[in-house]
Order: sequence, then structure tokens, then C-alpha cells
Amino acid sequence: MKTSSEKFKSNGEAPPMFENKILNRLTQTHIATPIVIFLVYAVALLWYTVTRTEVLAFAVVGLFLLGTLTFTLAEYIVHRWVYHPPHGSSDKYKEMTYNMHGFHHDYPKDKKRLAMPPVLAMVISTVLLFLFELVLQQYAFAYLAGFVVGYALYLVVHYTVHMYPPPKNFLKTLWINHALHHYSKDEILFGVSQPLWDYVFRTMPKSKRDKHQAVEVVR
Repeated sequence: MKTSSEKFKSNGEAPPMFENKILNRLTQTHIATPIVIFLVYAVALLWYTVTRTEVLAFAVVGLFLLGTLTFTLAEYIVHRWVYHPPHGSSDKYKEMTYNMHGFHHDYPKDKKRLAMPPVLAMVISTVLLFLFELVLQQYAFAYLAGFVVGYALYLVVHYTVHMYPPPKNFLKTLWINHALHHYSKDEILFGVSQPLWDYVFRTMPKSKRDKHQAVEVVR
């Protein structure tokens, strides 16, 4: 892979993040683990909605799709404004975001760190369940099912664009966008699973040079 500048340390396996072996192991996961967990979780949420609530079938479908769409927005927001600290951020915040995401930018092809640790992800999804249920009541379960499926699909895309060469079809855009974000300009292209919100928030490559560079970076 060609790069226009040194935006990473290595495309190999990353060194330990923490000295404590147990803590360091918790930062790693096989990509299939969280994907299976959240797909099963989504099925359970949908089953509960259908069998234990009075939500109509068409509403279940609509809530599921809305949850998936909401995840894509959350993906963009977290990636842009949480994982990439703005100028002037405190050293503490920069250290926190480095551990959450910057480490991945330094070692973008470490396949054991291409997903949030499952324990942390389950804690967050449980908190979201309580929050969504508080606001949406019986509609929360189908909505959260779509949200976590969105996350599972994001994991599939993120792992695939890092570990496999791009296909020769329209999906190649996902490889180009994420490669440019990693290896050239990390202030653009925050959508991983899709570029929708990059268009909305105008963080797509703007100049012809950037667009040409995006193609070159995955050759």
C-alpha cells in the first residue's frame, strides 16, 4: 500500500497496550466474537418485541431500520468528535482518546484490535437499553436491535477494509475512503460503514488532488 506520509507506526501486530497481561488481553478480541454476540442480542431483542409487546409488525421493521440509521450517525459523531480530539484538548483527554482510537491509527492492521472489547461494548449496549426503554418504552427493543446490528455491520466493514484487498466494484469506495483517513488525512472521511454523514457534514475530500490521492492510496 502506498502512503503519502507516515501517518502510522506499523502495519503489523501492535505491542502490548498495558503492562498488565489481563488488562491488555481485555483490549483484544477476535472479530467474530462481538459480531456473533450482537447479532444474537439483536435476535433476542426482536423476539422479545414480537412476543412480549404490542408493537405491530410494520412498526418493528420501521424501528429496526431507524435504529440502524441512527447507529451510522452515532458512528460518525463518535469517530469525529470523540476519537479525534479537537485542537486545544487537554493532555488527559488526548491520552484517553489515544487509548480508545489513536492506538488503532498507529497499528491499523492489528486484527485483534479492530473492534471495541466485547465487555465494554456489552456494558454500553446495556446502558443504551435502559436509556432507550426510558424514552421509547416498548418500542426501545426493536430500535436497539437495529442499532446493534448497525454496529455488527460496521465491524464487518471495518475488519474487511483493513484486512482484505478492495473489490473491483462500487464497494471499493469504502476501502478508498478509510485508507485515505488512515494513511493521509485523518480530519476527513469519518464514516466507515458508509459515507452518508461525510456528505451531510461536508467531510468528503474536496479537491481533485485529495480525490486522486484517495485512489492512489489503495493501489
